[in-house]
Amino acid sequence: MTDMDGPGDKAPRSEGKTAPEAELQADPLAAAQREAAELKDKLLRTLAEMENLRRRTEREVADSRVYGIASFARDVLTVADNMQRALQALDDELREKADASVKGLLDGVELTERELLKALEKHGVRKIEPLGEKFDPNFHQAMYEVPDASVPSGNVVQIVQPGYTIGERVLRPALVGVSKGGPKAGAETGSETNVGDLD
Repeated sequence: MTDMDGPGDKAPRSEGKTAPEAELQADPLAAAQREAAELKDKLLRTLAEMENLRRRTEREVADSRVYGIASFARDVLTVADNMQRALQALDDELREKADASVKGLLDGVELTERELLKALEKHGVRKIEPLGEKFDPNFHQAMYEVPDASVPSGNVVQIVQPGYTIGERVLRPALVGVSKGGPKAGAETGSETNVGDLD
């Protein structure tokens, strides 16, 4: 009986081994394919992250080139403002009455102010001069309203302090007076006439 059991036993066992061996052979292939797909996904994600990092770094480098001097430029603007105030303190009549040495000093201060503004402009700092333009809260800061019926409401009619931009950003908003326009006198009488005509 052991002889019969032996060969009969071996045959089913070998068949039993061939089915799991087939599964094992299929599983390594499927496992390898899954692993390859996972590795490919990781590679693509890593490449995308590296590309995003490269772009972000380029943008940060470009921004630091343009905007890196912003705090320095803001400090220098204070100096430019003081130079402008000093020049505005003397009116034209006093300048003409001044002797040659004082005129020379004033000319030197004006030249220095122009050179300072030119140097700032060379580095991307531009002056905002909004006189007559529509008020834009992105570039202007309203200090007060000026009643003026001849100017449409919301236009800049006075500049208290000029503003500056660096690149596309506002370094300092312009301090302005904004018109508080009213209806024109001709429009009021015309509307009253129309109301009278309706009666």
